[in-house]
Amino acid sequence: MRIIDAHHHFWDIEANYLPWLADRPVAFRYGDYSAIKKNYLPADYRADAGDFEIIGSVFIETEWNPADPLGEVAWVEKVRRQAGLPSVMVAQAWLDRDDAASVLEAHRQTPFVRGIRHKPKAVARPEDVTLGAPGSMGDAAFRRGFAMLAPNGLSFDLQTPWWHLPEAADLAAAFPDTQIIINHTGLPSDRSAEGLAGWRNAMRRVAECPNVAVKISGLGQKGEPWTVAANGPIVTDTIDIFRVDRCMFASNFPVDSLVASFSTIFAGFAAIVADFPDADRDALFWANAARLYRIDLTGKA
Repeated sequence: MRIIDAHHHFWDIEANYLPWLADRPVAFRYGDYSAIKKNYLPADYRADAGDFEIIGSVFIETEWNPADPLGEVAWVEKVRRQAGLPSVMVAQAWLDRDDAASVLEAHRQTPFVRGIRHKPKAVARPEDVTLGAPGSMGDAAFRRGFAMLAPNGLSFDLQTPWWHLPEAADLAAAFPDTQIIINHTGLPSDRSAEGLAGWRNAMRRVAECPNVAVKISGLGQKGEPWTVAANGPIVTDTIDIFRVDRCMFASNFPVDSLVASFSTIFAGFAAIVADFPDADRDALFWANAARLYRIDLTGKA
């Protein structure tokens, strides 16, 4: 099985400062994450990937020291040179900060940076959403920075709970030339009938925007095993809503090693789409990631 892993991380917490891994624990959807508070480098990733054929990968920013958004890019450049992974990178930037313009310009000039991730402010419950709240996708300062992405040739990786996806739809409509890629399947953590209905409605709303795609990943549940039975309907609903050409499979390793092995996740994806045409399976496992993240499979970034 050929794979371009559309979402993974590396880190060296002995050499670099990642606050959430180095400081006091933060609230985390999988609960205790102490098991991943250790170095995770390409050799570890290749061991986890086992016999899967990794033909490329997308490194996603790791909430590196926010005072130094360019430091992570310099570190990843060294990793790429030594290990041949990742193929490309989604870097850190803070769109509502005064340094947004200079940081995005630096990312534009880095050949392997394809986009940025800035997690907008989110609330804990759907009923608490306030449109235009400071730090949200409707905040004027956030949008001033967002407007700089397309001129710099950068996409936007969006990680936010599903109840903020209507805001994402408004953002996508306002900036149709900017590719938005939803992380972790829109975070369908509430698997109740009501929760899944809300998630599906929000996903349908944002899928109306042709410049929005989605990574099918991050489907673990606290204290529960990763199974095809639990996650298959989420996967197929996502593909039905966005269609095959706007979906990608990803590992979210090492984070999702808290809930499953790499093999469990990717073999699970394979089982869920086993009856799909070959071209559709290729699209989901590698071709869409190559297109959306502009990965040159001849060996050049």
